Amino acid sequence: MNYIGSKFSLLDFLKTSINKTLEANGETLTPEQMTFVDPLAGTGVVGTTFAKDGYTVIASDIQYYSFVLNKHYLENGGKLDKNRCDALIAELNALDGKEGFIYKNYSYGGTEGQEHRRMYFSDENAKKCDAMRIAIEEKFKNCEMSENEYYFLLASLLNSIDKYANTTSVYGAFLKQLKKSAAKDMILSPLPVSDEPLKGKAYNDNIIDLLDNVSGDILYLDPPYNARQYCTNYHLLETIARYDEPQIKGKTGLREYSEQKSLFCISSKVEEFFTEIIRKANFRYIFLSYNNEGLMSFDKIEKIMKKHGRYKVYMKEYHRYKADRARDSKADNTVEYLHCLIKNK
Repeated sequence: MNYIGSKFSLLDFLKTSINKTLEANGETLTPEQMTFVDPLAGTGVVGTTFAKDGYTVIASDIQYYSFVLNKHYLENGGKLDKNRCDALIAELNALDGKEGFIYKNYSYGGTEGQEHRRMYFSDENAKKCDAMRIAIEEKFKNCEMSENEYYFLLASLLNSIDKYANTTSVYGAFLKQLKKSAAKDMILSPLPVSDEPLKGKAYNDNIIDLLDNVSGDILYLDPPYNARQYCTNYHLLETIARYDEPQIKGKTGLREYSEQKSLFCISSKVEEFFTEIIRKANFRYIFLSYNNEGLMSFDKIEKIMKKHGRYKVYMKEYHRYKADRARDSKADNTVEYLHCLIKNK
């Protein structure tokens, strides 16, 4: 899935830097004995990677679509029958489209006569999305599928429909004409199904509530870096995941998002919020991913973290996410920092 801030291309950098920190501190516990907490999990690429390395992973995100993805990646290993999953996918792909909430509010044909005409999806793909989402919910409520199958199908739908979105990778706006990928007929593709169970648990909590209830060895923080809120950039994935037919408004059809706004995106509050997190966190190691263009300065992050223990930083230059390059006309490259804190006992 296209996702702002995805750490997929930085996984080797993160793993190497974290392992160096543990080794330099003389860490004696193995990954199988340690807990890795990812409270701003996004699409789950980092937490899932560490879970595969043997860590017990707790992942959380206030966005429900993120919870769905992490629920599948972390909790479905060894619990799904691949033949059964293939049959369910085929059944959904065979459905005729329905004129449901997505079609009526986010396709050009469905919004005819409305104040705001939207073209987030082609008419047919919007109908197909509605039909699949309705069928998934009905089958689960009628006990025709397990909870594990439910999150597998829902996560697969989110991952699949995103590939047919008529956007420049985020849902803050739509294109005026259907691009080639959006004009193709949607096919529901299954997410990978692991035979091996992982030691992981997914939550749909905000970071402060989560830190009130969990502690562990490693806390990995990957917050938003700038003022753009994920709840607005990915509002349509949230609506598909919840399928709660929310009240929407404006040209882009935004759902109410005040409860999901991140203080990391508010320049006047981010430093105080970050300080509270570092103070509250009951972990031996804290790692923060942040780049050189974030709302918090490098010096401020260093100052805050040094107050609570031993500090080190790693850095790597990498290619900027394509949506940021297109939208902001900035340089292609940026510098990613991994700030590391070995917290005082």
